[in-house]
Amino acid sequence: MLDYPSLAALATVVREGSFERAARALHVTPSAVSQRVKWLEERLGGVLVVRGQPCMATAAGRLLCRHVEQVGLLEQDLRGALPALARAGVDSARATLRVAVNADSLGTWFIAAISRFAEASPALLDVALDDEEHTLDWLRSGTVLAAVTAHERAVQGCSSVPLGRLRYAAVASPAFVRRHFSRGVTPATLAAAPTLRFNRKDRLQMQWMHRLCRRDIEPPTHWLPSTQAFVDATLVGLGWAMNPIRLVARALEAGTLVELVPGRTLDVPLYWQVTRLAVPMLAELTRAVMVAAREAMTPPARRVPP
Repeated sequence: MLDYPSLAALATVVREGSFERAARALHVTPSAVSQRVKWLEERLGGVLVVRGQPCMATAAGRLLCRHVEQVGLLEQDLRGALPALARAGVDSARATLRVAVNADSLGTWFIAAISRFAEASPALLDVALDDEEHTLDWLRSGTVLAAVTAHERAVQGCSSVPLGRLRYAAVASPAFVRRHFSRGVTPATLAAAPTLRFNRKDRLQMQWMHRLCRRDIEPPTHWLPSTQAFVDATLVGLGWAMNPIRLVARALEAGTLVELVPGRTLDVPLYWQVTRLAVPMLAELTRAVMVAAREAMTPPARRVPP
């Protein structure tokens, strides 16, 4: 039989990143948290938490944390179906759903999804941010229960649902275009004009240049890890960047931003991968995500029969 107070201590240490913050969240002493985690490690015969700044779960620790999270969701649904549990004094702590999403989805349509979900559900949300090519790693590790990802193939134990295509345009301020592309958008001018990138995982600018020029180009780069800052930086002429059309539509209409090559957009297909755990709360979140994606993105590309 698993000891759930000890499991809760483990999950809280991993979520909060330290034994001290976990103790504050659980309203106990750091020593009590440490003793519970140590007892669990001795009982299971292995290290569950790598002590550090922050503390990180081992593979076995992640499995146990995921189990605790799933139990919490099931209990939350049970309390909703059986109000007598709350009246009987059964712990009514609100469950937390952990999901991973890419920055541009969070900056364009995902807030609408989780807002719709929160209106109908008591669950709290813990949103992890990563590139759409890498959010699936969070799901594979068991750190999250669902993810917005660029990968269609479902992770084991998960379902994959197409969300649509997030459309990007290569944009810059008119002054920046006059300064750097007066001779046209060519491999040579692209190699000299500064671009913006979110982080080292961000390859959208490189993909767009490769499609346009059929070669790899490495331009001078400003690193700017913020979706809104991308828009602000292109508006003031810091560089050119791939921005979601949804975010720059008004600027394009007003002429404060222009496309480097009009009509040469880049579509990024996105998918919602979610664990197949039979929890109504997860189904509610999936419905909210699907509605928001349908309202905000280009529909998924139709499959051509073989």
